[in-house]
Amino acid sequence: MDEKLREALGLGRDLYRQRDFARAEPYLAQVTAAQLPYADVYNMLGVIHHDAGQFSKAHACFQEALRINPAYTEASLNLAVTYNDMGRYAEARDLYLGALTTSTRPGAKLDSFVMGKLANMYADIAEVYVAAGAWDEAIAEFRRALALRPTFVDLRVRLAQALRDAQRLDEALRELRAVLAQSPDYLPARLSLGLTLFSKGDHAASLHVFEAVLQKEPEHHRARVFRDMIR
Repeated sequence: MDEKLREALGLGRDLYRQRDFARAEPYLAQVTAAQLPYADVYNMLGVIHHDAGQFSKAHACFQEALRINPAYTEASLNLAVTYNDMGRYAEARDLYLGALTTSTRPGAKLDSFVMGKLANMYADIAEVYVAAGAWDEAIAEFRRALALRPTFVDLRVRLAQALRDAQRLDEALRELRAVLAQSPDYLPARLSLGLTLFSKGDHAASLHVFEAVLQKEPEHHRARVFRDMIR
C-alpha cells in the first residue's frame, strides 16, 4: 500500500470511529477503489450505507467483507440486520444463527495523552487481526491496549467480541460483566452480552438481555432485531 492510501485508511478509520460517516466514506472508498482486500473497510462502508438507508449498497459491502474473510462475525451480524431491514427475514435469521455458532515496557512513565494514543494504536492493530480472523493476535493487541487504558469500556467490549469470535465464551462473559459493573448503562456491552450468551446456548438469558435493552431504549434497532430472531 502506498503512503497516500495508508493515510486515507487511517483517516477513514478515525472518522468512522468518531461516527463522522459523511467524511469517513470517501477515504474508505479510496481503499476499496484500489481493490485492497481489507474486510474491515468493506464492513465500515456497509455500516455507513446502512445508516443512510442504502440497504442494497450495504448488502454488497458486507458480502464483500465476508468474501474476504468468511469468519468475520461482525460483518455477518451486520448483514443479518440488513437482510432484516430488506424484508428477507429467513435469510436474516439463518445468518444470525450461523454467525453466533461458528466465531510498553513495565514501569514506563507515559503521560495520559501518549498512553491513550498508544492504546488506540494497539486497538487499531487488533482490528486488522479481527478482519483477518486472527483472533489470538487480536486478543493480545486488545489486552495491550487495556494494559494502558483499563477503564476504556469500548476497548474491553471489543476484546470481549474477539474472545467470543474465538469461542472463548467464558472469558468474553467475564470481560463484559466487568464493563457492566463499571458502566451499567453502557448498551454496547449489553448487546454483546446478549450475543455471547446466545453463542453459549443460554437463549433465555440472551432474550432477557435484549428485552432489558429495549425497556431502556424501545427504538433500539439492533436489540429489537436480535430479540425477534431468538423468539
